[in-house]
Amino acid sequence: MIDIQRLYSLFKECSSVTTDSRAIAGGEMFFGLKGENFDGNEYALKALELGAKYAVVNEDSAAASSGDERVIPVPDTLEALQALARHHRENTFVDGRRLTVIGLTGTNGKTTTKELITRVLSVKYNVTATKGNLNNDIGVPLSLLSINDATQLAVIEMGANHPDDIAKLVKVSEPDYGLITNVGRAHLLGFGSFEGVKRAKGQLYDYLAAHGGTAFVNTDDPDLTAMAADRWSFTVPAIPAVPAVPLVPEPVEGVDGVEGSVIRYGLSLFKAKVLPSSSEHPYLRIKMPGGLLVETHLAGAYNATNVVAAIAVGLHFGVSLEEAIDAVSTYIPKNNRSQMEKTERNVLIQDAYNANPSSMAAALDNLVLVKAERKGALLGDMRELGEESQTEHLKVLNQVLSMGLDLVCLVGEEFAKALAVRHSDSVKWFASSEDLTAWLKANPVSGMTILVKGSRGIQMEKALPEL
Repeated sequence: MIDIQRLYSLFKECSSVTTDSRAIAGGEMFFGLKGENFDGNEYALKALELGAKYAVVNEDSAAASSGDERVIPVPDTLEALQALARHHRENTFVDGRRLTVIGLTGTNGKTTTKELITRVLSVKYNVTATKGNLNNDIGVPLSLLSINDATQLAVIEMGANHPDDIAKLVKVSEPDYGLITNVGRAHLLGFGSFEGVKRAKGQLYDYLAAHGGTAFVNTDDPDLTAMAADRWSFTVPAIPAVPAVPLVPEPVEGVDGVEGSVIRYGLSLFKAKVLPSSSEHPYLRIKMPGGLLVETHLAGAYNATNVVAAIAVGLHFGVSLEEAIDAVSTYIPKNNRSQMEKTERNVLIQDAYNANPSSMAAALDNLVLVKAERKGALLGDMRELGEESQTEHLKVLNQVLSMGLDLVCLVGEEFAKALAVRHSDSVKWFASSEDLTAWLKANPVSGMTILVKGSRGIQMEKALPEL
């Protein structure tokens, strides 16, 4: 049994929390987590030597019997980490009221949307947000434990590969507001089907409905609209003028007595229009009513819904439309997410951090809209699709062949299976990103706009230096 009050009092003495002994700078609370291929308990005493103030370890570990008073034995270190994070979340107050937490999930665009929301809210508030994509059962607690006395709002990203992941994460983060970016055909090996994806992501709506929370719902998205309507009884209204500031939650009649409210947003509701890209304007631009123009550094029209989501959240929390637009314009993507780069030889659309069928289709649709004389696509396998993998890779192959591109390079065994069904002499196939990189070095490509995308494990970014 974890003595959460004692653990919390010790946590308050520490500078921060870490699970990596290599990150010790002095004063941290170290958690020795244990996984299939690692055991952080083995590094607990080393963490103390390096300057950690306390080390939380499994009670059956060698460190637990060391006799060092700075070692805190618990039945399960991951459960202790999550319990501590939840307790910290519940005991953090702003102006006498419990800290407001905004939870965020979805198939695509989670991290970009989280960064945009954080950028917009930071105009008016001190915001603590998930660092990078630390959105799993370890990352979410660490994000919550980074909340400090200066925090006025928290934005917590939550990822899911399995049916009950979001249900577990909302129990830790206890969000007051929630936003699902979209639902798509990703991690089908873990979720089983697209319906499984919707059920899993919808657990954020479930929590909000059960606890009187508020959901931001993109009513341009029929899947999200239907999912919200299953939990709250509402209809999509006629398109109004640009919403006033702030956006006010609309109380809705819950199904079977559930509580909560909904804030609707979307390109249609905002009367916003995505402008076509060109060589002069390669990044996403959105025209708003009243002559307002949203200019971004994001590649891809599919990011428009992410931008509008951030603006909607900002409007609700009292950030003006003009301030929100200015904040969005300052965001520069990184880590191969929706980046556009002009090299000495080519224009690159770098979206190589990850890929699934819905994000791949959206990226290819965007490439069609890009105005360029010559275009190419370097695409890597999409992982974790289970029995649907060959079908989904064949769909991508058919889509890319219909586009009339000047260069198509596919990487990975799953695309090899698709090519066995539909062979094309216009497609170059490579077993690995290293092989593709070697080919590009021997066959330089110039004067082309090129999409680079694939699942994380394929590491398509390795080819970027040769472009």
